[in-house]
Amino acid sequence: MTGVRGRARVAGGPARLAGGPAHGGAPVLAGAPVLVGAGDAHLDDRPVLLVATGSTHKLRELTELLHLSHARLVPLGDVPAAVAAGEPVEDGATFAANAAIKARFYARATGLPTLADDSGIEVDALDGGPGVRTRRYAGDDATDEQNNIKLLATLRGLPPEVRGARYRCVLAFADPRAAGPRGGIPVVTRRGTLEGRVATRPRGHGGFGYDPIFEPEPEEPGGRTLGEWSAAEKHAVSHRGRAARRMARFLAAKGY
Repeated sequence: MTGVRGRARVAGGPARLAGGPAHGGAPVLAGAPVLVGAGDAHLDDRPVLLVATGSTHKLRELTELLHLSHARLVPLGDVPAAVAAGEPVEDGATFAANAAIKARFYARATGLPTLADDSGIEVDALDGGPGVRTRRYAGDDATDEQNNIKLLATLRGLPPEVRGARYRCVLAFADPRAAGPRGGIPVVTRRGTLEGRVATRPRGHGGFGYDPIFEPEPEEPGGRTLGEWSAAEKHAVSHRGRAARRMARFLAAKGY
């Protein structure tokens, strides 16, 4: 990927934050190069917000949903310090715990304010599973299709009334400038939930993850899945959309 020179020093240690706006809002980064995508190939003084995901789908959705007028969202792959840090161990028992782990890990590794997402599907017939193992339900390297196939097989023969499920999302924001005297970084979280049920077969090609087999409320059994909804319809009610709108208000107040 072609990179351009931004305004953050990320090699050889945490980025240097060049004092935020006069009102104490989001920091503007200064220093040596940070790689940014071709779609952001220009210099400006917008504050940079690191998005702790390697998923292009999640990054695109969050960019659209947050709709931050003053921020430049940067993915992990565009920040060398984030790449060098590797991945945190997501051993939390909840989405909130894992989102906080990721936000703190990358904020500490890069010196950049970081937004992390953890989300997944909870199925009533599985006592809330796969939950935090949503992405790895069919194995650590499972594809979306493999996860969908396993879930459909597990629920085979169950009627609609016991196929209840919900998508949950937690967004976590960590600012390394707010670290306490012992180095702890506080985290702000916002949550969103979308109720629905697991369909009996995949339908539609939109979205990602379990979208082709998730019938959201208020669809009737056998109705459209999220994979058949338009992006605008999905964004209006999705778990990530609801969490993002709540987080956007917080971030906007901080200058992003």
